[in-house]
Amino acid sequence: MRIVSPLLKNLVYPTLAVSGSFRRNSATGLAVVTYHGVMPQGHESVDSVLDGNLIDAEVLRSQLRLLKRHYNLITPQEFVDSIEKGSTLPAKAVLVTCDDGLLNCLTDMLPVLQQEGVSCLFFVTGASAEESRTVLWYEELFLMFLKARSGPFEISSGGVAIQGKLADRAQRRATWRDSVKQLSRIDSTARDSVLAALQKCFGLDLNLLTDPAATRRYGLLTCKEVRQLVSAGMTIGAHTVTHPMLSQAPPELAYKEIAESGARLESALQERIWAFAYPFGDSQSVTPEVQAMPQRAGYKAAFLNFGGGFGSALPLYAVPRIHITAGMNMSEFEAHVSGFYARWQRYAGRLSLAASRR
Repeated sequence: MRIVSPLLKNLVYPTLAVSGSFRRNSATGLAVVTYHGVMPQGHESVDSVLDGNLIDAEVLRSQLRLLKRHYNLITPQEFVDSIEKGSTLPAKAVLVTCDDGLLNCLTDMLPVLQQEGVSCLFFVTGASAEESRTVLWYEELFLMFLKARSGPFEISSGGVAIQGKLADRAQRRATWRDSVKQLSRIDSTARDSVLAALQKCFGLDLNLLTDPAATRRYGLLTCKEVRQLVSAGMTIGAHTVTHPMLSQAPPELAYKEIAESGARLESALQERIWAFAYPFGDSQSVTPEVQAMPQRAGYKAAFLNFGGGFGSALPLYAVPRIHITAGMNMSEFEAHVSGFYARWQRYAGRLSLAASRR
């Protein structure tokens, strides 16, 4: 089955896209696409895992134009009106969202959105309720493991012990994933002490905000900059206070992350925060217990980061989205939006299950 994905991406998807089959045969309903920002000019990608979520500005423009040409882009306000007032959305409606709140959302992504007349729902963390600029802790952690000298290491701080052996890139990525889970179990104060201990252990003096391009890549929006997004007609949603993997956090800490992020943003922006997006947003990060928390915290909807496309079920506190990546070509993008990809996945799953029973 290894040849199936390249075959789909390079032959089947382009053929169906050119013929118009995707849009003719797509199901109805709502598709939600999610970005994570635009790769700033002048910044070179460090690693496909770290940077694969950031797309080129002109690719973003092409995707938005495809959506405007063949589907019905809606505003975040139209979406929440459909929930609260029962307003009917147009057929084949598409909502554009963006997670994390990196500075490039303002400097590199917003100009494209404005030029194309598209409204976006930006999910930002509690750090963007402040006036000082910070970075995402798990990106800092990734770069530490990437830059650290090879060999074994062990640190104990903040009630957490992290150890491992750093060798090739694949092993460093695996160590990072395990460490993200561990550090999601503790509060931000303890986590910061672990990050400081790791820097000392590795002999690093990591500063991700060294130049304008790096700042646009790694820096988070400040409160003043989030207000600029609002003034430009964009909508703000909450993305927790510090972006932990919620399934790993104790329930009381997970709820605090969810509830306080919206409260901080509402206080700072004097704007209603009705939407929430789960950090990481995959099936391992969002348990049924976690899914019950946004409603209790007062949000009107909460968004996952997988499973989207026309024809998908749309539970209000597990709204599926299409995760857009740098490696996704235009025909693959439309395969996801139209729901073809999801239908194919279900079909392939049935084939695999049938084969396993033989």
